[in-house]
Amino acid sequence: QVRLVESGGGLVQAGGSLRLSCAASGSIFSSSSMGWYRQAPGKQRDVVAIITRAGSINYADSVKGRFTIFRDNAKNTLYLQMNSLKPEDTAVYYCRLSSTFDDYWGQGTQVTVSS
Repeated sequence: QVRLVESGGGLVQAGGSLRLSCAASGSIFSSSSMGWYRQAPGKQRDVVAIITRAGSINYADSVKGRFTIFRDNAKNTLYLQMNSLKPEDTAVYYCRLSSTFDDYWGQGTQVTVSS
């Protein structure tokens, strides 16, 4: 069984930075694709960034140049460095692990950006 625990969210002013972390239990982290998603109130959950097990990365257009996704397979941890934050980045951020047979989600961490 895989468990994902996000941390690092909080309240920040526009233009500020936060780093989110997602710690994974189990032994399949390094062989799985990982992603960050976010869901604002009243909106659907959208992809923010994905990193494959080979290290290929894709970002949503809205965060390109501001956010960086990276992973540390030795620590079973996924990260999202968020710079130049905007009020529209306010959402609950979730990490996702996609293995060959299943998907797993964390409980989410709240990010609030004040103007």
